[in-house]
Amino acid sequence: TAERTALNFLGRMCGVATHVPRHVEAVAGTGAAIVDNRKTLPGWRALDKYAVATGGGTNHRMGLYDGVLLKDNHAAAAGSLAAAVARALARVPEGIPVQVEVQSLEEARAACAAGATFLLLDNLAPDDVATIVAELGGRATLEASGGITLRNVRAYAETGVHRISLGALTHSEPNADIALEI
Repeated sequence: TAERTALNFLGRMCGVATHVPRHVEAVAGTGAAIVDNRKTLPGWRALDKYAVATGGGTNHRMGLYDGVLLKDNHAAAAGSLAAAVARALARVPEGIPVQVEVQSLEEARAACAAGATFLLLDNLAPDDVATIVAELGGRATLEASGGITLRNVRAYAETGVHRISLGALTHSEPNADIALEI
């Protein structure tokens, strides 16, 4: 029982740490960081994030306590994206980042106008990301996410985006083949 548990544990962690460098290498020279997210195995978040860091990736927040992510539901509840951003910025403790998920240039402009300095560009094509980077890249940290794979990660990195987050780093990477021989 202990052997199988240990091998499964090592296989998962080594699988993540082995596959993250493929993404990091794919964006080499662009300045974009490969970032994980909170999509981790329940109870294993610290371990999954350690494996990502070991593989050369960057850790995003550990939980809901060390960062705020404003999504479309927050904007709807507040009455507008600008109101949600203003409310969050007024209430968040110092040092806690507020990231705003946007799905268009118009939303990105509105978020920045309301004071946001960290945007999550969600499910946008590389051309759309490049447009936002050209206009707002100097005003906010820009992170692309959603629909990004090893096949297209370079195209996103070449837009000039600062960060690229991939849930697949921890929820879809295959286990490494680890065995114990005595």
